[in-house]
Amino acid sequence: MGSSGRWIIWTLCACFAARQKTALRIIMRESSLEVVRGDSVLLPCSFFTFSDFSSLNVIWTLAPFSSPKTPVQVIVFDHGQVIKNPSLIGRVHFTGLPFSADIILNDTQVSDGGIYRCMVNNPPDTADPDVGELLLSVLEPPSLPVCEWDGAIDMGGSVRLSCSVEEGVPPPKIRWKKVTPEEISLPINMEVQCHQRVSCLSGELSGSVQIVNVSSQTSGLYRCSATNVLGTENCYVNLAIYNNEAAPDSPSGLLPGVLITLVMSLVLLALLVLVLWLHRTGQDGRGTRGDRKSEEEECYNEIRYTPSLMKRSFV
Repeated sequence: MGSSGRWIIWTLCACFAARQKTALRIIMRESSLEVVRGDSVLLPCSFFTFSDFSSLNVIWTLAPFSSPKTPVQVIVFDHGQVIKNPSLIGRVHFTGLPFSADIILNDTQVSDGGIYRCMVNNPPDTADPDVGELLLSVLEPPSLPVCEWDGAIDMGGSVRLSCSVEEGVPPPKIRWKKVTPEEISLPINMEVQCHQRVSCLSGELSGSVQIVNVSSQTSGLYRCSATNVLGTENCYVNLAIYNNEAAPDSPSGLLPGVLITLVMSLVLLALLVLVLWLHRTGQDGRGTRGDRKSEEEECYNEIRYTPSLMKRSFV
């Protein structure tokens, strides 16, 4: 007997055994599936029944990852009619009725991820509806991370580098690395020893690095990478650590220069006033001595030109 013949006999035996045990049985050909956001995925659900399909009832429900305790109906087939969740109209369809309960989900979204349950009932089968479960994960590449920094960039200060990612399934792993002038890894993991003077913190979709006692060697370009199975996105922070005495545009560095300039200006102004005063005083002194000399000369001339009067007085 050929393999096809043995397969038929085995199937008949399985069906007979299934009928002896229960009137209806569901077989989920997959227990879990993964799909990339935006793609289509087939959710399989096969069932065996010995009754006709006039009263077939199929219900698909979803317990989403965001709220697993509040399942919602996805699609229903009842007495020949199909009812869809309004939010999924145009995206979900049955593909094999009435011989299978498979459905196809198009343009998948991250919110479609969760536990799907396929429930089938086919009266007059007396058994309770059988249920099959399927875990669906909708994968999504990391979104572009946002890099920020805060703290003191003066020598000896403390700087915190933070990186956050809004989207990504599975949750992206975040890594910090100094890329220039030398390459230094800064793993965001409390169990991994970080580079000297660096302590690390971590979060599911965010990560930060605390750098203490910064020096000129801390200056450089830092990169945050968010990575999952679908790819990597990066953002960058450029740190420049300054000496307190030479920090550009620093108020503590500008004030001494302004004071020195002001003092020198006052000294020069005082010297200029002193020189002008001495110059004017000198001119006034020479003018007074000149006037006195003229008066003396006039008096002398008057005495000099009166000899005749002196002569007549003695005659």
